[in-house]
Amino acid sequence: MAATTPTVTRGGSSRGAVSRVVRHAVLIVFVLLMTYPLLWMLVSSFKPSNLILSQTGLFPGEVTLENYADGWDALGSPFSLFLGNSLLIGVGSVLGNLFSCSLTAYALARLNFRMSKLYLALTLMTIMLPFHVLVIPQYILFAELGWINTYIPLLLPKFLATDAVFIFLMVQFIRSLPRELDQAAMIDGAGPFRIFWSVILPLMQPALITTTIFTFIWTWNDYFGPLLYLTRTELYTVPVALKSLVDTETQSGIGTMFAMSLLSLVPIVLFFVFAQRYIIKGIATTGIK
Repeated sequence: MAATTPTVTRGGSSRGAVSRVVRHAVLIVFVLLMTYPLLWMLVSSFKPSNLILSQTGLFPGEVTLENYADGWDALGSPFSLFLGNSLLIGVGSVLGNLFSCSLTAYALARLNFRMSKLYLALTLMTIMLPFHVLVIPQYILFAELGWINTYIPLLLPKFLATDAVFIFLMVQFIRSLPRELDQAAMIDGAGPFRIFWSVILPLMQPALITTTIFTFIWTWNDYFGPLLYLTRTELYTVPVALKSLVDTETQSGIGTMFAMSLLSLVPIVLFFVFAQRYIIKGIATTGIK
C-alpha cells in the first residue's frame, strides 16, 4: 500500500494539471473571440479608410496616423472638447443620482408617513415605463422653458430622483441595516436628517459606489438624450460627435470614426479597471443578481 500511494498521487496530479491547462486554453480562446472586434477596430484605426473594408485582417498592409489627425479636428473643434462635455455630464449625473436617490431611498425605507408603500410601488412602476413614452412631453416642457441646447435637460432629472433602479437598490440596502442604529441616534437627540447624514449614509458606501459606477458608464454611452437636446456642435458629447464623423454617402469617415472611438474608450476602460473591485463588492453587497 505504501509503495503504490506515490503512483496514485502522481497520476492524480498529472490529470489535474492537464485539466487546468485545458481550462485555461479554452478561456484564452474565448477571450480572443470576445476581444477580436476591439482588436480589429484598433488595427483598422491605423489603416487608410479605403483599405479598412477591403483588408479585414489584423495585420495592416499600410499604417497611417492620418485618421487620428483628421478625426481630432474633423468637426471644427478639438475632440477633447467632446470628451470634456461627456465628462461634465457624467460627473453631474453621478452627483445628482447620489444626492437625490439616497435621500429618496432613506425616506422610503426608514421614515413612517402616509402611503409610503404606495409611493415606493409607484417609483418601482416607473422602471417598467418605456423611456420613449416620456420623450415628447419632456421635450415640449424643456423647449417651453428655453432649455434646449443646454445641459439642464440631461442633468436636472438626475437631481429629481428619476432613476428608480438606484432608488430600489438603496432602499434594499438601507432595509438591511439594523434599526437599532436609528434608535440609538434618536436617543442622542438626532433628527431624521442627522441620522441619515451621520449614521446611514456612511454605511451606504457599497450602494453609493455601485450607483456611481453604473451612472457614469450609462451616461457616458448615452446617445439619444444628447442627440435630442443638443444641436450645437460645441455642446456635443462623445457618442453624438462620433456619429457626426460618419459620412453616410462614402466610406471616408470610417477611419476617423474608428480612431476617435478608440480614444473615447480610454476613459471608460480606465474607469472600469480602477473601479472593478468596487463593482464586484457593490454587486455582491447590494444583492443585485
